[in-house]
Amino acid sequence: MDVDNICPFTPRAARSTASGDRVLYRFAIISDPHVALPETIWQNPRRFHLVEVSIPALEQIFDHLAHLNLDFLLIPGDLTQHGEPDNHRWLARRLAQLPYPTYVIPGNHDFPAVSERTRTTQAQFVRFYRAFGYDQGHRPYYCRAIAPGLRLIGLNSNQLSADGTAIDGYIDEEQMAWLDRTLAALPPDELVIVMVHHNLLEHLPDQGNHVLGKRYILENSDPLRQKLQAAGVQLVFSGHLHVQDIAEADGLYDLTTGSLVSYPHPYRTLALREDGDGRLWLDVQSHRIATTPDWPDLPTQSRDWMGDRSEPFMRKLLEHSPLDLTAAEIDAYVPHLRHFWADVAEGDRAIDYPELPPAVRAYCRSFGAIAPNGTPHRRDNHTSLPLRRPTPWAIAPAPPQSPTTRRERIDIRTKIVKESVGLS
Repeated sequence: MDVDNICPFTPRAARSTASGDRVLYRFAIISDPHVALPETIWQNPRRFHLVEVSIPALEQIFDHLAHLNLDFLLIPGDLTQHGEPDNHRWLARRLAQLPYPTYVIPGNHDFPAVSERTRTTQAQFVRFYRAFGYDQGHRPYYCRAIAPGLRLIGLNSNQLSADGTAIDGYIDEEQMAWLDRTLAALPPDELVIVMVHHNLLEHLPDQGNHVLGKRYILENSDPLRQKLQAAGVQLVFSGHLHVQDIAEADGLYDLTTGSLVSYPHPYRTLALREDGDGRLWLDVQSHRIATTPDWPDLPTQSRDWMGDRSEPFMRKLLEHSPLDLTAAEIDAYVPHLRHFWADVAEGDRAIDYPELPPAVRAYCRSFGAIAPNGTPHRRDNHTSLPLRRPTPWAIAPAPPQSPTTRRERIDIRTKIVKESVGLS
């Protein structure tokens, strides 16, 4: 059953601004929510993800988004803590109740490498999320029109390692061949956006080569980037890194959004806007969860949670190239860097440790919001990105969906989910 064929998408009426600009589409991104029902939470003293806040934080976001007249929601992977079927079922049922369509892709936590009866397989993942992008077949990737003039490609970057013990981040050959055919068949009058869990562009200094950063970027990012650029794709939405950052390469943007269960617990609202001269923009606004019932001062508590667990990561950062520090040097510097990862995760931070040696200080500064010429460059959380307008590309204003139409769509999604989540 295809929810969009049964109840075709009707865009919200184009919203005019005081300046005469038109908001064509409004949508949101929640990344890496790592949903964990209380009885499924993995108790480990070194657990990095504050999954206790996943469900209450989601509910706060859904309450906020309910007032924004959204056209759709994107979730670029790591939907659950460790791929527990009960957590996937909870999320699928909850998404079905939203008044706007949601599209998801898998992350490395959604069908983990270790095969256990309590974990979700790739085939199960596709069935669980039939109502959220996967109603066209059994493959864990898809391409679909999600609104007039707007098309979404959802990729699967999670591949089982040769020894079966880990998930590697790359687009496999079969999927790349499918992508070639898909891109070649795209109509010229659509704006295409791509969702992929692992990063396409570098969001950290030398991310593709550093032992700590390369696990977060696609192993075959260069050929994928070249394919997308050749096809005129301008927007990629990724996750995995748990950092707020926007990277750009020759007109292609990779917007990675931090995790809902890691400091600073962000999510984004975005708008495709046409200005008075007919130019196209993507307006980006970021928001943060500040409190939940059990975590009244979430920013402070979560920042400390991350700092308490960051030492192994900092040691790995310092002991490898380009710093190659000795164990004694690392012991001396690590205490100063307790909140380094939290500062990086925020985005738009000027990171500086003047008390450290010049080489170490300069390296840490390179992780901050600094342009190549050394000037501040803050656009990770709030910005407007210029886009090339597809030619021809016309979005005709349409009346808002009626309450009856919205209810029909919810009922259809709910029916699909009920049929899907019972399958093993």
